[in-house]
Amino acid sequence: MATKSPQEMSFLDHLEELRWHLIRCTAAIVIVAFAAFFAKSFIFDVILLGPKNPDFITYDIFCRISKFLGLDDTFCSKELTFEIQSRTMAGQFSAHIWTSIWAGFIIGFPYILYEMWKFISPGLYDNERKNARGFIFIASLLFFTGVLFGYYVVAPLSINFLGNYSISKEVHNDIDISSYISTIRASVIAAGLIFELPILIYFLTKVGLVTPQFLRKYRKFALVIVLVLSAIITPPDIASQVVVSIPILILYEISIRISKIVIKRQEKNQRKNG
Repeated sequence: MATKSPQEMSFLDHLEELRWHLIRCTAAIVIVAFAAFFAKSFIFDVILLGPKNPDFITYDIFCRISKFLGLDDTFCSKELTFEIQSRTMAGQFSAHIWTSIWAGFIIGFPYILYEMWKFISPGLYDNERKNARGFIFIASLLFFTGVLFGYYVVAPLSINFLGNYSISKEVHNDIDISSYISTIRASVIAAGLIFELPILIYFLTKVGLVTPQFLRKYRKFALVIVLVLSAIITPPDIASQVVVSIPILILYEISIRISKIVIKRQEKNQRKNG
């Protein structure tokens, strides 16, 4: 049976096509999650529990920076006094399963993008597909850069602050494994998605929802939003919020440049076709 063109496909045909793309995405996540399940020691002892160790590389770098700037020694070889525990019968097994699934999503992200691109690309014009060449690579690069930023910057900031925070010497921090993992997961996933801002602006500019002038005009409002986002995904101290805000603001400026390039290309194509 010949494959139908996008113009010949009905709404139900598109739904069926989307269903198969989603099935393949799910299958990819499950396959990677299955492999991650058997890499338990590396994922938990090295990756997830890494930021709990006082000799984690981020603390050493921040210690050097704070000393250079003449700030306090918050990150300098301080022992993280909290303990991680499992308070439910299936707590550790559940953490193992869900961590494997999220690892499948993160590692399989490029393939998920590929499947989504295969679904939407037939509806684009040839020149649009040509201009979007490299979309999967760039979007994946931005996502993994955000993931690394979340893991090496946001997560240690949160763990160091919240893990050592105390309202009384009588209260000891015994943190549940699910709470600890969710802190790292939220930091990593949130940062990965935030770093997709240039891609989002690219497509919003393509459909005419934003322009470089619009982004410049509302830059001050974007600054407020960035600070709010930074406050949500980081502990409530000014230094942490500034550290997280800087790369997001840089991404915003890059997004303005990208929007400008898209508008110029559209105007050039209009002149050529007109």
